[in-house]
Amino acid sequence: MKTNDQTLSIFALGGINEIGKNMYAVQYSNDIIIIDCGGKFPDETLLGIDLIIPDVTYLEENKEKVRALIVTHGHEDHIGGIPYFLRKLNVPIYATRFTLGLIELKLEEHRLMRDTKLVQVDSDSKLELGEIGVSFFRTSHSIPDCLGIVFHTPEGNVVHTGDFKFDLTPVNEQRSDIHKMADIGEQGVLLLLSESTNAERTGLTPTERIVGDHMDEAFMKAQGKVIVSTFASNVNRVQQVIHSAQKTNRKLALLGRSMVNVVSVAIERGYLNVPDNMMIEAHEIDGMDPERVAVLCTGSQGEPMAALARLASGNYRDTSILPGDTVILAASPIPGNERDVSRIIDNLFQLGAKVIYGSGSSTGMHVSGHGYQEDLKLMLTLMKPKYFIPIHGEFRMLHHHRLLAESVGVEKGNTFIIQNGDVIDIEDSTARQTRKIPAGDTYVDGMGVGDVGDIILRDRRQLSEDGMLVIVITISKTDKKIVSGPDTISRGFVYARNSDDLLKEVNRLVKKSVNDLQEANIHQWNVMKQNIKKSVGKYLYGQTRRKPMILPIIIEI
Repeated sequence: MKTNDQTLSIFALGGINEIGKNMYAVQYSNDIIIIDCGGKFPDETLLGIDLIIPDVTYLEENKEKVRALIVTHGHEDHIGGIPYFLRKLNVPIYATRFTLGLIELKLEEHRLMRDTKLVQVDSDSKLELGEIGVSFFRTSHSIPDCLGIVFHTPEGNVVHTGDFKFDLTPVNEQRSDIHKMADIGEQGVLLLLSESTNAERTGLTPTERIVGDHMDEAFMKAQGKVIVSTFASNVNRVQQVIHSAQKTNRKLALLGRSMVNVVSVAIERGYLNVPDNMMIEAHEIDGMDPERVAVLCTGSQGEPMAALARLASGNYRDTSILPGDTVILAASPIPGNERDVSRIIDNLFQLGAKVIYGSGSSTGMHVSGHGYQEDLKLMLTLMKPKYFIPIHGEFRMLHHHRLLAESVGVEKGNTFIIQNGDVIDIEDSTARQTRKIPAGDTYVDGMGVGDVGDIILRDRRQLSEDGMLVIVITISKTDKKIVSGPDTISRGFVYARNSDDLLKEVNRLVKKSVNDLQEANIHQWNVMKQNIKKSVGKYLYGQTRRKPMILPIIIEI
């Protein structure tokens, strides 16, 4: 008879019903193994926030059970939260050679390298972490050294695919371990967690090699400089840019810190093949014949401070885009970034550049690293799971992935579409979802982690929408009368010189509020401030239909 501690549990702390900040976990008895620890970038509603990472409260409460963090690959939404996580739980990290190189960059930046145990694994590695055995299989994606993970538990095998597609002709020759996946399926898979990013797209994901042909053609036709913007981590795409530059006898410059860092790691560890003397520094670009220069830069998602945005606005120090230059956006906008990308494209056209942009099918400059429906069905067919959890996608993607699973033989009712924090418990080969653990978003703002919550964000939104009004009053300590003021300062609300009558009425209301309280023998500052906010706020809304943040400041002398 099993105890409750011997139940197999699977849960997500990030990556469900969202794209980004992936974090999942497998727990059996007193052993918890974490899969990935990503971050995602905020949208425009999260004012001032730099990064969103998973809430790890549950893991902190059970830190003595956490055995390891295993990382499937090196994309930001799978490694971005690691430095913040390690400050709370310093556990060993297992990852492939290239992924460890990217993790080390982050740990060095956060000064955590000395205290962190990093263990290199590959598709042939086997681990024993408490009562859970771990093995791996190789997958294809848009970054080198990607792994799927098999957890061998007394209850049965649990498989996490990582991000994948089935590219039979990968640029880096790292082919998917299809035979190994089939063997895993033959051994029996109790539960499969599989990514869902492209579950709505029919067919098979195109091979990365088609990008190389279109890149060659664009380089050969280009008259001036060629500027290519893509994800720094897409090393396969970077290699194809290098090949195209070599074929057209162009030198290559790198712009953007992340591009320089990732390419340095890839060259150092043997994942990029760069001809001798091809690389030049940014400050050398303008001194060369434009038809002998190619530039590889960050900013394909419209990030305002990235290299491409600065080039498009004419604010890059070392070089500029000239009429006739060719700019290639070799990436599709992530949902939510379309407006920023469109703005940059407009600016590039205004500079006279030839811009090649758009979806992969229209330009051939981008193919996805995530499997389409036929890729997802092939994975399900190879693994033949009893239970299935679609992960890494928004709800509609998870829904479509469930339908795909049922179409290839997963029994109806055996697919769980969960939310972050939902726990799937499996006992005696029967799975159920009946409980939750704490989960959610933790905000990183500068040096602060988790200290910015909903109240602060609400205040920031109010300030950004309606501005603020600071009201300064000086009161006598002895008789509690107003000595000077009120002095009213408007920031982002109204322009003081054009709103003299409005602000005079505000000052009158402030005096009235203070005098009324004094007549009632009420002198507490907090009561005064609340009354001022209430009376002034009601008046301002009636006059302007705005709700500025009102900050009364009372000085006692």
